[in-house]
Amino acid sequence: MTLEMIKNMKLLRALTMTAALLLCQPAWSHEANPHGPSGIDMAADLLVGRPVLLATTIVGSVIWLVALPFSALGGNVQEATDALVIGPAKATFVRCLGCPSNAYQGEQ
Repeated sequence: MTLEMIKNMKLLRALTMTAALLLCQPAWSHEANPHGPSGIDMAADLLVGRPVLLATTIVGSVIWLVALPFSALGGNVQEATDALVIGPAKATFVRCLGCPSNAYQGEQ
């Protein structure tokens, strides 16, 4: 390879990274709606989000059950329970419909 080709490849990589970061910018600048989630957000959460979170809760519970003896030996049963069962269950059943965060409406 010549020195000119290497310089061109570095420039191309820099331009590609810059373009990728600029494409991500609208996602970073999205602000939460102060009036709450829209109807589309609620419908999408009900039809897609909650079933996926329910499956995550079930799979996490099975993994927790299999890992329970090892967690007990390591002394971190509560941490495993929080991460694998309680967190997904709260996200599935407690958070408001269409809300992006796991915060319960009564806690805000």
